[in-house]
Amino acid sequence: MFFKKEKDLYMFLEEMVLKMNHPDFIIYDPISIPHNFQKKQDIEIAGFFSAVFSWGNRKTIIKKSEELMSLMGNSPFDFILNHSEFDLKSLHGFKHRTFQFTDLLYFISFLRHHYENSNTLEDAFLIKNQGEFLQKTALENFHSYFFSLPFFPQRTQKHISTPAKKATCKRLNMFLRWMVRNDQKGVDFGIWNNIPASQLMIPLDVHVEKTARKLGLLHRKQRDWLAVEEITNNLKKFDPVDPVKYDFALFGLSIEKMI
Repeated sequence: MFFKKEKDLYMFLEEMVLKMNHPDFIIYDPISIPHNFQKKQDIEIAGFFSAVFSWGNRKTIIKKSEELMSLMGNSPFDFILNHSEFDLKSLHGFKHRTFQFTDLLYFISFLRHHYENSNTLEDAFLIKNQGEFLQKTALENFHSYFFSLPFFPQRTQKHISTPAKKATCKRLNMFLRWMVRNDQKGVDFGIWNNIPASQLMIPLDVHVEKTARKLGLLHRKQRDWLAVEEITNNLKKFDPVDPVKYDFALFGLSIEKMI
């Protein structure tokens, strides 16, 4: 799809955002999992797991996320803080693609460690961030913090990406979008107040990549962190305050096969 004028592309993307940034979108997306909860920490934990599980078929992602929440008694925050060894045994056998029981045990250990020292997961992305918040720095620091416990399994590192390794960090970028954006549209939660939406980065997957290339928003050949920066910087030309809102348009256009 070719637009002669940048303004035409802007109007087209705005129209698509209005159409797709809607509660009807929720039931088909992993963000439906944290929408089952009211408590802030439950939303954070449910959102974190469902974002981490978000690769492959969306129906499977939602099913496995629901399964894990059920195993946690649909009270993930209480489970994280107060589980017993017996409770952990009830999780044995849980897996989602390459995410295995071993990985789950470490995730739970990290979350308990964090919530014993903080009442929000937002703080995990603010560690060592001084001055202006930069998402690249936040993700790199989060990766270091997440694997700071002395017993982390090497295999678990593949489930938490970092820009330091040129990864797109799609799942973490998506999780931050969910928690930070606050447009009162009923999709994203907006429960974190210390990370500016203007600094969020686009969650780049095959669908967003496909649309971005067709619209001329991405020219870099590799799908990596530099590609994330290229798309996001181009979207900031349209909305510097909330560039990641266009994720709805880029992802939706591909899923709906409109482009």
